[in-house]
Amino acid sequence: MVKIYVMDTNVLIQDPQALLSFEDNQVILPVAVLEELDNLKKAEGEKGRNARAAIRILEELRLKGNLLEGVRLEPHGIVRVEKNYIDVKLPEDLPEEKMDNRILKVCKGLAESSSEQVILVTKDILLRIKAQIIGIRAEDYTTEQVAEYEGQYKGRIEVYVPEEKFKDFKKKGVPVEEVYLSDDQGNRKVPKLEENEFVILKADQSSRKTQLGRVEKGMIRKLEYRKSTPYGVTPRNAGQYFVQEALMQSAEKAPLVIIKGMAGTSKTFYTLAVGLEKVLNNPAGEYRRILISRPNAQFDSDIGFLPGDEQEKISPLMRPIIDNLEQLIDSSEEERYKDEMELQGKIEEIFARGLIQTEALNYIRGRSIVKTYLIIDEAQNMTPNQVKGIITRAGKGTKIILLGDTNQIDRPMLDERTNGLSFASEYMKGSPLCWQVTFSPEECERSALAMDAITRL
Repeated sequence: MVKIYVMDTNVLIQDPQALLSFEDNQVILPVAVLEELDNLKKAEGEKGRNARAAIRILEELRLKGNLLEGVRLEPHGIVRVEKNYIDVKLPEDLPEEKMDNRILKVCKGLAESSSEQVILVTKDILLRIKAQIIGIRAEDYTTEQVAEYEGQYKGRIEVYVPEEKFKDFKKKGVPVEEVYLSDDQGNRKVPKLEENEFVILKADQSSRKTQLGRVEKGMIRKLEYRKSTPYGVTPRNAGQYFVQEALMQSAEKAPLVIIKGMAGTSKTFYTLAVGLEKVLNNPAGEYRRILISRPNAQFDSDIGFLPGDEQEKISPLMRPIIDNLEQLIDSSEEERYKDEMELQGKIEEIFARGLIQTEALNYIRGRSIVKTYLIIDEAQNMTPNQVKGIITRAGKGTKIILLGDTNQIDRPMLDERTNGLSFASEYMKGSPLCWQVTFSPEECERSALAMDAITRL
């Protein structure tokens, strides 16, 4: 049965291709949506870029036919602009001049005049509630949604292995079909392991015996960099050993690393430590520089209105990076802050030499970045479209590291299922070029209070 989907503007702002994602159904664009796209087409950042992309798609459709009558898509579906139903009555407490309510009038008019089911598609939760009030079915845009957090790929697994295989692990590795999981009744199950998935191996006859490994071409092999201490930092838990392994690998072997975890698990700290090791202590010159970008909820839309040049505008957002650098540049906790000017001078020298650079997310897109250790911090505040744009910027010799905590999303219209970090994690799962690690809450290293808060709050 053909359905009628009425599209809200915020769906197109997240994914301009959404018009083409509804199979053999009708997609209706109220005139109010066209007006909102027109108002947004000159906006800074992602909003303006996606508004313009959606407008270009509409222009391509206009050239194929009359949008008021409906233009057929290939291979199926119809897109139509709806200019009627301006006289449809809404409840008195829904003022007609609001754009959202103009969209609701179209939905109500279509529902009353058509035998097909009418569904409003919007990222706006409150608009979905208002639609329910007037008897209109409303849905979130789910094309880019991934599983809920508990069901998302973690990049690591804990399994059992027969004692005799465990003994030979360091020399020979273990075939993936030899490991198993055990349920409460003692039943064994062979898990499906992804390429590059990290593994905690436990001997099945003595569970205190453990080894750390990684899946590679059907075998679980030992970690190559388990004894490394990048920039003097030593791993403290399994998660940090896995992160170290992924980050220390060359950009050719591991060009994309995705690290997820709650606050205090040392995601940014460890990533910077390996970056400094590679740039400052590596005579081979593997990377030219460390490039850091840290998006947040207001960043894309507000940067053009902040005072100063680009570096002055983004410096407040980079303060967490500076905090981590202070700990890495001077590892002695007792001596670190005795001379604040000296510590600040050391950090300024690194930036002055161009070894570490910070850049607005908007300015990274559209470039080809070569031989760069590229860190995107707080990546959970990116849209799927943004993360696609960043990953496709990787030139030869560049390593991209996406860091974030999907429990701390500050951007409107995004959640744990629709943010760019989760999107990249799920769709890059199993890629031989992508290595992933999710820290467990028990691996918080910030402080006893931080650990307690993570588990309680």
